[in-house]
Amino acid sequence: MTQLNTSNITWIEGNVVENEIHMSIVELSHASRTPEDLIMAWVTEGVLSPTGSSPEDWRFGGDSLRRAKTAAHLTHDLELNVPGVALALDLLDEIAQLRSQIHRRD
Repeated sequence: MTQLNTSNITWIEGNVVENEIHMSIVELSHASRTPEDLIMAWVTEGVLSPTGSSPEDWRFGGDSLRRAKTAAHLTHDLELNVPGVALALDLLDEIAQLRSQIHRRD
């Protein structure tokens, strides 16, 4: 009895949308449900790093949206102030990097 082996190959192509998004502070404010003055405070503290020289010119990428949503949760759920949010996000980033290094070694 002969067994017939067939394989189906599916190619999936896509783009990382995060890298293609460029939002103004108003758009980021709406998308993250965060007041613009709080976003400005996060920029001052280094939580978010927009391109542009002034709030009117700032453009935020998709990664900023993710960080702003996380920062908003930390602000509202844990009642952290702006420096506390910055520290918490730095620590979360460091944990992610360490986990990535561990997975690469396995």
